[in-house]
Amino acid sequence: MNNLDSELVHIRQIYKQFAGTSVLKGVELTLHKGEVFALVGGNGAGKSTLMKILTGLFRPDQGQLLVEGKQVTFHQPADAHRYGIYLVPQEPLIFPNMNIFENVTIGLHENKAECENRIKYYLSSLGWNLDLNRKGSSLSIAEQQLVELLRGLVRNAKILILDEPTSTLTFSEIESLFATIKKLTKEGIGVFYITHRLTEIFELADSVAVLRDGVISATGKVSDFTYEKLVEGLILDQSRKDEIDPSGINRTHYQIEDSQKGIEPILSVKNLSGNRFQHISFDLFPGEIFGIAGVVGAGRTELASSIFGLEPWESGDVILQQESIKNLSLRERILRGLVYVPEDRHQHGIFSNASIKINITSTILPKFKQLFLPLKKEKEISTNAIKKLNVITTGENQLLSNLSGGNQQKIVLSKYLETGPKVIILDEPTRGIDASARSDIYKIISDLKKRGLAVVLISSDTEEIVQLSDRVLVMHEGRMISLIEKKDITVNTITSAALGIKKEWKSL
Repeated sequence: MNNLDSELVHIRQIYKQFAGTSVLKGVELTLHKGEVFALVGGNGAGKSTLMKILTGLFRPDQGQLLVEGKQVTFHQPADAHRYGIYLVPQEPLIFPNMNIFENVTIGLHENKAECENRIKYYLSSLGWNLDLNRKGSSLSIAEQQLVELLRGLVRNAKILILDEPTSTLTFSEIESLFATIKKLTKEGIGVFYITHRLTEIFELADSVAVLRDGVISATGKVSDFTYEKLVEGLILDQSRKDEIDPSGINRTHYQIEDSQKGIEPILSVKNLSGNRFQHISFDLFPGEIFGIAGVVGAGRTELASSIFGLEPWESGDVILQQESIKNLSLRERILRGLVYVPEDRHQHGIFSNASIKINITSTILPKFKQLFLPLKKEKEISTNAIKKLNVITTGENQLLSNLSGGNQQKIVLSKYLETGPKVIILDEPTRGIDASARSDIYKIISDLKKRGLAVVLISSDTEEIVQLSDRVLVMHEGRMISLIEKKDITVNTITSAALGIKKEWKSL
């Protein structure tokens, strides 16, 4: 494998700056045929930037790209596609008014029937059930990622770049994805695999490189590394290494307490039915973390959207502090203490071209009954929030788009916490963020629980649900399949229920 004839890509001394800030500082990597090359590092380390250079989305300031020994210059993604390079991005780029087939085949000039057959082949091999006639606007974030992956597969990529591909996939879908990757590499395809889940590296990758502050700090065969070496010496600050375990979950600094007993629920969902979910009922108590699990398409996000009021429900009711919120507007629900942090922060959670302080204070303007906050008050609120949530930033005036994904997620949380909520719905709160930022988010969730807030936690990371939840509602094909108490919460009980295999855990 390690000869010049087997080289697919040689990234040679790549440098890149944005607004005077160095993001990449002389990065050099080589990907060979049939190799899975894992690229790891904290948010803001430069991983995605490097891959976007390789796919023509960005131009390097300095350095060279060689594809199969030939020096190339890419001005746009189409140039990279011609060399068989395709990036499956962390944040899907889906056209909402096109159906899945049109989204996958856009830009291809091939026979429609042949394209459809190839798409169906990959859907079958991955075990994914997607209706090709569904509109892009109807897709969940996880389904959008599947469409992005299909785009690369049908283009017969020689070099496939996967940026956090498993962040919203279930265990069975991850297994199918890994099986597909292994099949592709046997055919000589090379894969750059960007991940924050370190355990995946040892299961899937042949080689690994650690990127820190724009520099490759370590690289080599995966067999030469241990998990501890990656965590302690390469990814995380030594001062924080005791907070993280191989699953990326904080297990040392707090334990989830039992749900409060003998008190009235703060939120009751009563036989609620709506778009892609039916007859959902549960009570939520102050100081409780209530997990909602299920595979992609189970109806979790649609349920959360309806409870909050982004989508109407068809029947049933939601009771907040003993009063129905059926006829309340979004603003009224927020003022009553109900907030929703969405899974797609870029579409629904942030103003990317605005400053941190504008984002943080945007939700509390109705409380002050004015269009703008006094500058002193705005600065005070945003500065306190930045400190409290450990946001890595140059200050409250920095544009949100210039923050890493993990720090953006903290700002999304902060803007809703400033409203003084009593119930907070967190939809995939750690999607696409690194282990260090994930630990910070877990601490925030723990603090919310200790303060008596009720938390609804929706996550595709089953280990995350297991670690954090007091009780877990499992959904399958839009219905409640199980309500699992703390003592019975395990990866196996949740996964089997989510797949509709077992229903004995207080089946509903």
